[in-house]
Amino acid sequence: MLPVQKKLSVILLGVASAFFIPVATGLAPSAMAASVAGLPDFTDLVEKTGAAVVNIRTTEKARVSQGNATSEDEEMQEFFRRFFGVPIPPRQQQPAPRGRNKPDAEAEEEVPRGVGSGFIVSADGYVMTNAHVVDGADEVYVTLTDKREFKAKIIGADKRTDVALVKIDGTNLPRLTVGDSNKIRVGEWVIAIGSPFGLDNTVTAGIVSAKARDTGEYLPLIQTDVAVNPGNSGGPLINMRGEVIGINSQIYSRSGGYMGISFAVPMDEAMRVSDQLRASGKVTRGRIGVQIGEVTKDVAESLGLTRAQGALVQRVEAGGPAEKAGVEAGDVILKFNGAAVERSSDLPRVVGSTKPGTRSTLTVWRKGAMRDLNVTITELEPEKSVKQDVKKAKPEQVANTLGLIVSDLTAEQMKDLKIDGGVLVESAENSSARAGLRAGDILLRLNNTDIKDARQFNALVDKLDTRKTTLLLVRRGDSSQFVTVKPHAQ
Repeated sequence: MLPVQKKLSVILLGVASAFFIPVATGLAPSAMAASVAGLPDFTDLVEKTGAAVVNIRTTEKARVSQGNATSEDEEMQEFFRRFFGVPIPPRQQQPAPRGRNKPDAEAEEEVPRGVGSGFIVSADGYVMTNAHVVDGADEVYVTLTDKREFKAKIIGADKRTDVALVKIDGTNLPRLTVGDSNKIRVGEWVIAIGSPFGLDNTVTAGIVSAKARDTGEYLPLIQTDVAVNPGNSGGPLINMRGEVIGINSQIYSRSGGYMGISFAVPMDEAMRVSDQLRASGKVTRGRIGVQIGEVTKDVAESLGLTRAQGALVQRVEAGGPAEKAGVEAGDVILKFNGAAVERSSDLPRVVGSTKPGTRSTLTVWRKGAMRDLNVTITELEPEKSVKQDVKKAKPEQVANTLGLIVSDLTAEQMKDLKIDGGVLVESAENSSARAGLRAGDILLRLNNTDIKDARQFNALVDKLDTRKTTLLLVRRGDSSQFVTVKPHAQ
């Protein structure tokens, strides 16, 4: 079965009442005073940074029929329906002016779209926020703490990292100092300033809960327990030195309410994006043309790796940079330009930050040995979907201890799939079915041995130790991945 990646997103929450319940501490007044004295004081920090945090509201142009009831009328009708049981009669339509063919003339009207936060990073008016705050907006308005409002220009937005850069016309504006998000420590105090539910310059505090939390391809997010709600999006996450170390972006919730987990885009990632947006209005990333997955403990043991590390190559794009470099499905990429790839999510980030045209070195693990491959990075573009139509061959009815019945591939099938071996799964049962294998899958490798045909495959299976887990490289459609199967005694 192909892996399912969980995605986190900004969740709109309702406003709930807060109840404060006094709790007896059992401490003497002097002990309580001492414990309070030891808590951090955020007052100077807020005074230092608050002026550079802005409110962002967006609008869009909507066509409104002048002859029909307005949204105000509709809200009033809903009010009467809910509280009095009957609707108020709608406003009567005005007759159309003479000489017009259409009774309902449509006009564009600027309507509110959303509210978010942002922060000024330069005295001449560059403001950072989330891409989802300004996405789809026709107009963007930035309001400072001194109530000055500016109409902003969107310089650029990058949905992959959820970072956007807007510009307002101003001079000597208050700005935040950018900190080094690589130096943050789990457990350190941080604050968030923003406009939750439209409430300007609201300050909340908490600690860093985790670093480099994987929630997306290009987002090694900072996890905190700082209270973040709708409207906080795009606001700064600030350390105790008054430096912005992240952009508050997402929350995780099962109930629809804040549950103590929020995420921020690290400033080192955000600044790389904003620098490109400022220079060209878009973000250019490198690519090598592979589909990857995690290396699990079982996969690592079966491949002879000392520990679970690297990025498992599941598919190599035909004609892409990786294929030209000799990368194969089933390889484990352990290093990129000498830097270790600890997790699969590390690879897209280091490749993405590499300039297209750069010649780089991949260190891969293949069949029990490491080898270096030279690859030329190209520019990231939408990957083409490739459909493979595997024709059925006559099954060779031979059952094996993996619960598989397989058959040989024809020369035409192997040519279409661009492979020189393998077998076609005709049916899967028992442990193979539980592992997700099904008819139509192509088996390319058993442990570290390439599969040539059905006869060789079944002979290898017959020699398997039923006490050990077996590793199969399986191709389904245009994707390949390793699957672990436990043989059963016959």
